[in-house]
Amino acid sequence: MKRLGFTALAAAALSLTLPQAAMAQDEWPLQPAEYVEVAAIHIDDGYGLTYANHLATIWRASQDYALEQGWITGYEILVNTYAREGEPDIYLLTRFAAFETPEEGEARGRQFREEMGRTIAEMQEESAGRAEYRTLGSEMLLRRMVWSD
Repeated sequence: MKRLGFTALAAAALSLTLPQAAMAQDEWPLQPAEYVEVAAIHIDDGYGLTYANHLATIWRASQDYALEQGWITGYEILVNTYAREGEPDIYLLTRFAAFETPEEGEARGRQFREEMGRTIAEMQEESAGRAEYRTLGSEMLLRRMVWSD
């Protein structure tokens, strides 16, 4: 009789722990972190220095400003050292924690243009000038994942 009571008590205890163990195994091992926007850039032959100078001046200043404002969490430039036919020469990465609302986007745009001292028309004209030697091959939006533990 004692053995039956012990077995019943053990079964009851086990029934309480099994759902918790099953739930722990059911948790996703990864959690979403920041977004990473990737722009794949193709540069025409002979214009590497021209584009590098653009990145080192205007692009860097704009990214540094966005970083100071807390709009982005980081940025970097990756060069495709051994690019095969059709592959981009440069990847521009911009990291951010969350998407802006449309209202935030408009406000940031105004603030950014004021800081850079440029109008929308001037920025479009500059972009068109770069289009003579560089092409945006593609854009991707990736999401960095971190371990749940």
